Amino acid sequence: MPNPAPITTIHEEYAAFKTKELKLNLTRGKPSTAQLDLSNGLLSRPADYLAADSTDCRNYGNLQGLAEARRLFSELLGAPPDQVLVANNSSLALMHDTIVYSLLKGTCDSRTPWSKQGEIAFLCPVPGYDRHFRICEDYGIRMIPVRLNDDGPDMDEVERLVATDASIKSIWCVPKYSNPTGAIYSDAVIERLAAMRTAAPDFRLLWDNAYAVHHLTDERIEIANILEACTHHNHANRPLVFASTSKITYAGAGLALFAASPANIKWILARFTPRTIGPDKLNQLRHVRFLKDHAGILSMMEKHRALIAPKFQKVLDIFDDKLRGLCDVRWTRPKGGYFISLDVPQGCARRVVALAKDAGVELTPAGATYPHGKDPQDRNIRIAPTFPELPEIAAAAEGVCLCIHLAIAERRGNIS
Repeated sequence: MPNPAPITTIHEEYAAFKTKELKLNLTRGKPSTAQLDLSNGLLSRPADYLAADSTDCRNYGNLQGLAEARRLFSELLGAPPDQVLVANNSSLALMHDTIVYSLLKGTCDSRTPWSKQGEIAFLCPVPGYDRHFRICEDYGIRMIPVRLNDDGPDMDEVERLVATDASIKSIWCVPKYSNPTGAIYSDAVIERLAAMRTAAPDFRLLWDNAYAVHHLTDERIEIANILEACTHHNHANRPLVFASTSKITYAGAGLALFAASPANIKWILARFTPRTIGPDKLNQLRHVRFLKDHAGILSMMEKHRALIAPKFQKVLDIFDDKLRGLCDVRWTRPKGGYFISLDVPQGCARRVVALAKDAGVELTPAGATYPHGKDPQDRNIRIAPTFPELPEIAAAAEGVCLCIHLAIAERRGNIS
């Protein structure tokens, strides 16, 4: 472990950093302008509005989405086209709606709506995605944290909880390059999620495969198909699979994707019927013509990787240089996705985030990766390197490291 820097040096370096009057934002996993520019071809597609089956995409209809759009994303979702639904931006909206529909109407396996079954609970692997937790919080769903390991949630704990408690209706899953740790669910974990006995007959896996093709290295990691695994174990209705083009084309004007069993597709279409007369089919048509096929999607993701992988590497290089050897400080080295998960000594995360903000580096609030924004150990910080330019990323990472050193010194009582 390296010797800590002299107290005066830490003070001086932090004061000097503040004088730069930086305004850097690492709060959210947003695509950069350069990434968005990759899809500007969507804006210049030919003015042709007919789908392959001669559907006039300017008109109402096609609640499940264009047939060619469902074919385009079939491989990404791991489902046949008739078990795919393509909707408007964004997948978070689809997740929100499926939960609200389940609360108000029940699932296709529910005897009564969830809201009439007493208290409802979801399992929440932590650290996890703050917007998942916000949906639960907004609708009074009790959140039960379970530890997220490198290969997925702690399945001993998950199986123990769902086997005896019928109020547990779901578990949030980001199975590939998890937000924020980059965890990748192993085949063994996916098999156990598919096979496990649940006290609730209408239990659902909320399978948010947001980063299915979002690699950061040459390795093309594939995970087991949850739809096939659940069908094999006679739980075909268990998984609800979500994805989107938000980080493939345009984050604010993409497509939301959903895949599930035939019964679940029928269920969600019935719920959609009073809500809408159809999605934006022109946008679906533009995406089909722009991306063309699954190979086209993968080619686009290589262009994204070329832009963002150096940013991740820069952060990791600076952390290696400035933080290696510090007691109780560690960070992930994701192979894909949009985040780096940083753990600092217990009780320091909020202070690090506050110091960074005062120095012009905006970070995701400490605790955001836990239900109700409360990290019981006050350790985890989510780093989002994608949006700023590379020099800004370097400056922000340097600032974060300096704030960690300062927070640790304060914690030890070395600085008042």
